[in-house]
Amino acid sequence: MNIEKVIASIRNVPDFPKPGILFKDITTAMKDPEVLRFIVDELYEYYKDKGITKVVGVESRGFVLGSILAYKLGAGFVLLRKPGKLPADTYRLAYDLEYGQDALEIHKDAIEPGDIVLLHDDLLATGGSAGAALKLLANFDMKAVYVSFLIELEFLKGKEKLENATDIHSMIQF
Repeated sequence: MNIEKVIASIRNVPDFPKPGILFKDITTAMKDPEVLRFIVDELYEYYKDKGITKVVGVESRGFVLGSILAYKLGAGFVLLRKPGKLPADTYRLAYDLEYGQDALEIHKDAIEPGDIVLLHDDLLATGGSAGAALKLLANFDMKAVYVSFLIELEFLKGKEKLENATDIHSMIQF
């Protein structure tokens, strides 16, 4: 297994969720146990010595790899969800997407003072979701926040919107 096989396992879906968007579908990669194991092992190797205490997964595909990484890193897992999905008091932030608008929420008690956080999502495009997630995390007294993506669409320059990240890592760049 290697990165080229992971790239080959990602399905391109034209005109989803709207015309002109070429959607990178990672479900075809995650359904293959060898590809999934390789992805998780590679991400784990990158983060294993960073002292991560919480992994924050962005709804919804960030939940899959994020929760596996939390388990492997011996860290807690925190859900960053769409509005109205979390039952207790939350911080909320609205933001623009490459194809519309959305919002994210996180429980106000999700992160402890001094936590070292790994924010994980499947894909970095324009940086709207990840930028909003980082702004939400700024409500907490964290020691550091690392940002992880399986895929980065470099031509959309999403990294430019990710201020205050200790480190930004993407396994695959298109």
